[in-house]
Amino acid sequence: MAYREVTMIEITEVLRQWLAGARRKQIARRLGRDPKTVRRYLRTAERSGLRPGLDASALTEERLGAILTALRGTAARTYGDTWQRCVEHREFIATQLRAGVRLSKVRRLLVRQGVALAPATLYRFATAELGWGRTAATIAVADGAPGEELAVDTGWMTLLAPDEHGRRRRFRAWIFTPSVSRYRFVFPCFAETTATAIAACEAAWAFYGGVFKVLVPDNTKVLIQIPDPLQPRIVPAFLAYAQARGFVVDPARVRRPTDKARCERSVPYVRDDCFGGERLATLEQARVRAVVWCREEAGLRRHSRTLRRPREHFEAVEQPVLLPAPTTPYDVPLWCSPLVARDHYAQVAKALYSLPTRSIGRTLRARADQKTVRFYDGATLVKTHPRKAPGERSTDPTDFPAEKTPDALRDVAFLEREAARHGAAIGTFARTLLAVPLPWTRMRRVYALLGLVKRYGAARVEEGCPLALAADLLDVTRLKRMLALAAPPAPAAPPARVIPLGRYLRPASDYTLARPRDGGERR
Repeated sequence: MAYREVTMIEITEVLRQWLAGARRKQIARRLGRDPKTVRRYLRTAERSGLRPGLDASALTEERLGAILTALRGTAARTYGDTWQRCVEHREFIATQLRAGVRLSKVRRLLVRQGVALAPATLYRFATAELGWGRTAATIAVADGAPGEELAVDTGWMTLLAPDEHGRRRRFRAWIFTPSVSRYRFVFPCFAETTATAIAACEAAWAFYGGVFKVLVPDNTKVLIQIPDPLQPRIVPAFLAYAQARGFVVDPARVRRPTDKARCERSVPYVRDDCFGGERLATLEQARVRAVVWCREEAGLRRHSRTLRRPREHFEAVEQPVLLPAPTTPYDVPLWCSPLVARDHYAQVAKALYSLPTRSIGRTLRARADQKTVRFYDGATLVKTHPRKAPGERSTDPTDFPAEKTPDALRDVAFLEREAARHGAAIGTFARTLLAVPLPWTRMRRVYALLGLVKRYGAARVEEGCPLALAADLLDVTRLKRMLALAAPPAPAAPPARVIPLGRYLRPASDYTLARPRDGGERR
């Protein structure tokens, strides 16, 4: 049988009228209570030392508390056989739960031992006797100073209206929530990338009219590379953006929604209240709808925690202390890790950029913005190129080896200068060879001409080139035959042999034994 909860006000009113001299049935009629219930109250009060005629000051807090405890009763609850079997296997159940075994699995393990327990009884025993399933007490985190902390979350929203092909696209949204005013800002997008995160932040600074000092994002991979609770590694592109705008990134810990609890449940709220039931054809319409909702609807709705309208609260408290809003758009850089190929080129955003020979085979770190592309080897800047469109290439001739640069760049002027360096006639012959609409098609002939200079000498080739030009013979192979058949120049006379003076030559008188005379004998 269930009993209604006895309140302190009921007991106090019954006893106050009883002490004033009212009778039991009269009190029951006035208060709409059963006479038996009033009689039980009065008997309990008499056992505690109260009687009619006493002053109302006799109803102290201690005495009323004792009367209420006695009225509620603390009769011991009796349990059935299933509960008793739980008590008998208490140690086994507690050990399994401490080891992380699910309660349903514990019940099956007991069945294997021949102990059948009702799931509801086992659940009540685990929660009441073993403390299983009880959540720890929490403490509300302080809001912090105004304009200091801005939490951000992201999640899927809804579908756009069908396009001309009948297809519908689902979009996401970045949701910003200040810790003090709760003045939310929503930025819809299709993909969750570092570029869209930066674009969302730029739109948020324009919406708020300033920059918050600390941004508290989730551990999404587009922002956080390594989610370490003490030293998280932020994606370089977003870290550079944070440094440019002057705010600090303090990501929440992994699977710790309490680190940004003020925006953790904002995704379903925004999805249902902002975009629910709306017909949106494009992403731009969704962004316009989000701004209107943030300012005119959610921004003017009294918050249940602060009891203030978020927009008015923000404009009065947080907006004056924000960092200055950016005046120029941010150039979102592209970070990648290209490999330098054997041809000295590395690819960034489908464009090719030349690198020095020492970088071949290495993976560099590249940063590309709208104007320049920078290549880094660790912290060292290797090369800087102007940004090129996809399919184009940027080449620095100094990156190639000197002996391969003319051929790679089809530098016919270099070949003319190299031939003229060995003689005027050789230079004229090379210039005549290259005097065609497509000079680079005859570069191999000029290389062969320079090979003749190495083989026969510049003097002999210088003598043969005028003869070939006079006969209108622009054939390097015929010129080679002419040089081979021509009489070689007479060898120069060898220089006179000079016998050097003996460095250690000594006179005969320096020796101990005298030199013998001709025909004589030694003495």
